[in-house]
Amino acid sequence: MRLSVKLASCLVLLAVHAAAAKSSVTPSFTTGTVTSHTESTQTVTESIKQTDLQTGYTYTVTGTNIVIPDNPAFGATYSQINVGEAFQFSETYFGPGVSRITEIERTTTTTSVTDSMSVFTQ
Repeated sequence: MRLSVKLASCLVLLAVHAAAAKSSVTPSFTTGTVTSHTESTQTVTESIKQTDLQTGYTYTVTGTNIVIPDNPAFGATYSQINVGEAFQFSETYFGPGVSRITEIERTTTTTSVTDSMSVFTQ
């Protein structure tokens, strides 16, 4: 008797499946469109801070009509070649420490726009 119950169940399932397979789905629309509009804005703010350090010292001497010794040094004595004539003299000394500080702040804004449209018919 168990076999006949299983057989009957299988026959019922086959009948339901056959009926479902013959059914068709009919959409309730004929044509349509879908539109989409998306906007995105992004703002990025960057802060850049750079500090340059000098660990030693730099000493520079330049000039015209000036006697510059072989080993110029800070506090040395310099003299004119032709006294009374025009001359130029520049002496620069940078000791150890902070030699430069750079600070940059910038803001960048980007905007992205996407428009799309889909058209469908039956």
